[in-house]
Amino acid sequence: MMKINTGVSFKSVLFSALLAFGLVSCNNDEASGIQPEPVAIDYHQTAKTQFVETGGVKYAYRILGDQAGTPLVLLASLGSAMDDWDPAITNGLAQKHKVILFDNRGVGSSTGQVPATIADMATDAVAFIKAMGFTKVDLMGFSMGGFITQQILLTEPGLVRKAILTGTGPKGSEGLANLPNIIASTANLTPEETFLTFGFTRSEASLKAGKASYERIQQRKTDRDQPLSQQASGAQLGAVLAWAKPYSNALSELKAIKQPVLLVQGKNDVPVPVINAINASQSIPNANLVVYPDAGHAAFCQYAGRFVEEVVNFLGE
Repeated sequence: MMKINTGVSFKSVLFSALLAFGLVSCNNDEASGIQPEPVAIDYHQTAKTQFVETGGVKYAYRILGDQAGTPLVLLASLGSAMDDWDPAITNGLAQKHKVILFDNRGVGSSTGQVPATIADMATDAVAFIKAMGFTKVDLMGFSMGGFITQQILLTEPGLVRKAILTGTGPKGSEGLANLPNIIASTANLTPEETFLTFGFTRSEASLKAGKASYERIQQRKTDRDQPLSQQASGAQLGAVLAWAKPYSNALSELKAIKQPVLLVQGKNDVPVPVINAINASQSIPNANLVVYPDAGHAAFCQYAGRFVEEVVNFLGE
């Protein structure tokens, strides 16, 4: 078993780090720490967990909002389940769109085991979407969820109308292979410190925003989702590191994506450096890139109000 310098097994560090990061995926509104505007209806706290079964897997999901039109399906990051989305994002989007949160196979409250590749995760996500009876959806993927979203765009293009990619990059993303070292560096940190290390910069404003999120993301007290198992965390990391391997055709493959794509990235993203979003935006024919200053991996949450507005405008175009 791989060991880090502290003598703690890497598997244990991985599980603790991803669990800590998964407890609170995002933060609040602007970099100054201003809280998001109150929403008309708090869907995030009250949406019931439901299940749909297909292919021997029971997928857990929640529906936020009752808006007509194309539903928006959210694909979560490494180590995250349904309760790890920031309510500032989910509630904000649900005021204008029907938002679908779900746990992919083996994640959170869904049954089965997490597969070993991003391609298989994409296959499972498509199976869930079709089991819900949707023939056309919008997709929003954060980090690993963005890898899955890209795979769906390439293999099931007819299923997707528009896509939002944030904190993510193409196959072979520069810097992504360093993820084990980033995780190892959090071995002696508290869950809150781990979350801040992954998602935010070291500026006072960014850290304040992250700390506010750490409290807000836990506001839902009933019917909370299950945390990831060690199997799930390990399989996800393996899949992400496989995605990180150099792949010479990555950017040329993205040229096949015809849907409108909005890319949002933090200028100071460490796990997936901003150059990856720049490269992807230059390869996808109908792409628009937004880079938020003084923002890390969870940039879309640090600027939640602006992000929600941009996504609503993008989906409505």
